[in-house]
Amino acid sequence: MMRSICVFCGSSVGKRENYIRYAKELGAVIARKKMTLVYGGGNIGIMREIADSALEHGGEVVGVMPQHIVDKEIAHRHITQLHIVKSMHERKALMAELSDAFVALPGGFGTLDELFEAMTWNQLEIISKPTGLLNIDGYFDHLIAFINHAVREKFIRPEHQQNLTVETDTERLIEKLETFVPKTAEKWIDRLKKDLI
Repeated sequence: MMRSICVFCGSSVGKRENYIRYAKELGAVIARKKMTLVYGGGNIGIMREIADSALEHGGEVVGVMPQHIVDKEIAHRHITQLHIVKSMHERKALMAELSDAFVALPGGFGTLDELFEAMTWNQLEIISKPTGLLNIDGYFDHLIAFINHAVREKFIRPEHQQNLTVETDTERLIEKLETFVPKTAEKWIDRLKKDLI
């Protein structure tokens, strides 16, 4: 049973109104399902929009932010709980620990870093948690095409690619994540060794 969802998203609102609209919608869906929103703790960009929406709909919101970013006065001070950590590494580890699933919304390097770390941890079986992309207005189309290319070039196993659920509809994405069981590739490291010989 999913009790909490970690959302990776931008500290900017981007150029399209739909980025804000979908962020608010996702926050509302998470709250209505009585799940906790876990996110980066920011009071700016899409981060703020999703947090405020979850709060407005009666949800619990947990933020995780390194002290050096808190010092820049961009931490959200009205969320349910704010964890202040020492580093970005601690931030990602705690966000993963507090969450049952991950969703990426549009964002930049930080969002992609968090998304791919979650995917990598699933691949290495450090965690086993569903991960999704909310592909708003085709924002992630090129990223999805790159992942498909990496699979064709045999740098990513199809089983691991299938661990990323892609949807354009907020409700459908959450529903799929609730029933999704991450896949593993049996002895993929052994197979990798064979490829290197």
